[in-house]
Amino acid sequence: MTPPALVACDVDGTLFDENETITPRTRDAVWAAVEAGARFVVATGRPPRWIRPVVEELGFTPMAVCANGAVIYDPANDRVVSARTLPVDTLGELAEIAARAIPGAGLAVERIGERAHDTATPQFVSSPGYEHAWLNPDNTEVSIDDLLSAPAIKLLIRKAGARSADMAAELAKHIGIEGDITYSTNNGLVEIVPLGISKATGVEEVAKPLGIARGEVLAFGDMPNDLPMLLWAGHGVAMGNAHPDVLAAADEITAPNSDDGVGRVLERWWARG
Repeated sequence: MTPPALVACDVDGTLFDENETITPRTRDAVWAAVEAGARFVVATGRPPRWIRPVVEELGFTPMAVCANGAVIYDPANDRVVSARTLPVDTLGELAEIAARAIPGAGLAVERIGERAHDTATPQFVSSPGYEHAWLNPDNTEVSIDDLLSAPAIKLLIRKAGARSADMAAELAKHIGIEGDITYSTNNGLVEIVPLGISKATGVEEVAKPLGIARGEVLAFGDMPNDLPMLLWAGHGVAMGNAHPDVLAAADEITAPNSDDGVGRVLERWWARG
């Protein structure tokens, strides 16, 4: 195979191991690819303000497709290149649907400014009593009215103890043109992004100005929010630890994120001597 022109890689559960670090072998393989001229793009559900740890682990500043494709972020210049948002009226409709379909669920939204950290406005706001699906949250609790008062790059629907797949299936019965449903954890958290937006559209937005076609893209992922990207790319690779739907859809299955799954594939084309 011709070496890919662009590598698009999910972060959590894919590039990162369980300790949220990149192993030396995988880091070396990524560096070898970049040194040989390949573009490396991070494609993640993370917002821009959570990209800095990825940059520090990699040791360079790749372009980042954030918030499941809603934001293109340039960490080298701390600049939001583009952003797609859910308008206020749509957020209101989605909140009503969530209340009916998932009784007792909490809501949160991600907002975006021109940089990773916008000190003028809280970027991650949640409804009172919202239970987080991860440690060390950086949210600001506000009223539901305040939460729905400004456009957002994604809406988070959270119900502790529920399964994300079940929540997504229930919401899909009611949500059509309002937005696209996805999830990156099985821990009772579903995310809704603007309609037609995904990691695939985000990576395409980065690749197109570079003259890189989808057939020249190699993509890695592990969860349903990675599926559009893996299906769009010329070669989609699922991690050994991936969700069953991702394993079934991928062109290839590599080793788990704990065993240099990304690095092993990259070494086919690029390896340091």
